[in-house]
Amino acid sequence: MNALIPFPARRAMRPAELPEPGRMSSDKFISIEGIARRYPAPGGKQTTVFENLWLPMRRGEFVCMIGHSGCGKTTVLNILAGLEAPSEGVVIADGKAIEGPSLDRAVIFQGHALLPWRTVLGNVAYAVSSRWRKASRAEIEERARRAIALVGLAGSEHKRPAELSGGMKQRVGIARALSIEPKMLLMDEPFSALDALTRGTLQDEVRRICVETGQTVFMITHDVDESIYLADRIVLMTNGPGAKVAEIVENPLPKDRTRTGLHRQPGYYALRNHLIDFLVSRSKTLRDESPPGYDQRHPPVVRLTLTEADAAAAALG
Repeated sequence: MNALIPFPARRAMRPAELPEPGRMSSDKFISIEGIARRYPAPGGKQTTVFENLWLPMRRGEFVCMIGHSGCGKTTVLNILAGLEAPSEGVVIADGKAIEGPSLDRAVIFQGHALLPWRTVLGNVAYAVSSRWRKASRAEIEERARRAIALVGLAGSEHKRPAELSGGMKQRVGIARALSIEPKMLLMDEPFSALDALTRGTLQDEVRRICVETGQTVFMITHDVDESIYLADRIVLMTNGPGAKVAEIVENPLPKDRTRTGLHRQPGYYALRNHLIDFLVSRSKTLRDESPPGYDQRHPPVVRLTLTEADAAAAALG
């Protein structure tokens, strides 16, 4: 029987325990500082998707953001990618303000967005050549082949997108993003259109690659189980408009977790129940009424205690 090691009781960390906003620390790689996004509305008014959003990210961290449609998840990702500018505030990446797209940040979209007239190798090599413009053809091809092999597509280099399954196309998209060796990987629900089996396989691949390479990742998803499996921290957004970061939940599961043993890990049921409860009820109530002491610059960091189901699962392990 495995010994149970209780996690700290759920609590919000004190502001003194968090990095000071506006100052890059050694472990603060990305810093979202007071950003807002507003759009024109009929009658000369404005719709505020979110405002005064603060979020630090450490180098090598995998962060998932979940919340209902309309809370601004994709907008946050687009701002991180430099595809959209915030209405106010700033995002600092590796000590520099994000002012537009950069090859330091690669995006994996919901759709594969491959060039249909290029082969798998051609699609990935096109990205490599944009990163290393003076590289030789042989070097570009070698880098592209290495990325293709990383996602398990060695042997399919000369196939065109029309010859690939949906899962294989998405693997090419992942290889293309990784081939430019970005400092940050941005993932916009990249597995949402895939069947359950293919989705699980690609989640395994992405987790393996990110753990092995220490890749920094920001991913948005609607899938609670996906966030539990992949993320180090899970950012919970209240409903929009006027959305805000309700909580940042630390994932208590071990870094070397596997899909098959996930439900046996101490903390799994506490975490899953907490996330589902948030999406079902608290995402709306916390938007309409913040808890006492809530500070948007320092969103509560939540750690969870074991539930009886966790204890029973660990005993079975």
